[in-house]
Amino acid sequence: MSPILQLSGVSQRFGGLTALDNVDLAVEPGEVVGLIGPNGAGKTTLVNVVTGVYRGTGAITFDGQRIETLKPFQISRLGVARTYQVVQPFPEMTALQNVTAPAVFAHQGVTLAEAREKAAEALDFVGLGASADMRASALTLAGRKRLELAKSLAMEPKVLLLDEVNAGLNPAEIDVAVDLIRRIAARGVTIIIIEHLMKVVMNLCTRIVVLHHGAKIAEGTPGEITSDPRVIEAYLGNRYARHAAQRGGAGRGGAADV
Repeated sequence: MSPILQLSGVSQRFGGLTALDNVDLAVEPGEVVGLIGPNGAGKTTLVNVVTGVYRGTGAITFDGQRIETLKPFQISRLGVARTYQVVQPFPEMTALQNVTAPAVFAHQGVTLAEAREKAAEALDFVGLGASADMRASALTLAGRKRLELAKSLAMEPKVLLLDEVNAGLNPAEIDVAVDLIRRIAARGVTIIIIEHLMKVVMNLCTRIVVLHHGAKIAEGTPGEITSDPRVIEAYLGNRYARHAAQRGGAGRGGAADV
């Protein structure tokens, strides 16, 4: 099976700063891949390069097509969607209107009625069907996070890039979000998730990629990553590694789990 998304030698520089350094990555269809690393490691930059916000160097292939020279709207229409860590819906528009906008944008030739139908389906899926007519500004943070997911799902992506969708949520809300991500993956959507909560990464992902100073320093199963000395030194810390070993790779307690 060919990768649905492949990065070969991808780099991104901002003046004298190297944000991504010759990153190779291959993601198979249906995978849920965790992308972790310290703040400033290049995780969000990688998402921005894949989605065309930044134009780096190297090759990016999506579903058999080179996309590194395409504009963001062209990449999204091919089937790549993303969320943002800081959610910024149109506050005075309803939840339904917020989701209808990307449904129209992502599908050429779609009618407004068809886009509204796609938006309503996405809202129902994330549990916001009853809030369709509520202004986005009236939603809780957890609600706005789910609205962000609904906006992405209305674009019917093949690959979904999630940037810290659990940031700011309480434990109960995180459990709901994790279940929702599992249900999205079960629909056949390939997911790459940036996440600092290791308990989320360990529960969701079959493979984890670690960035540090813009370079990929490790890649493997959760068990392999939590025992990798380079990852422990750069990100997890010895305390987390000890707890992970004691609990079979799903431990808690390190700084990366805060």
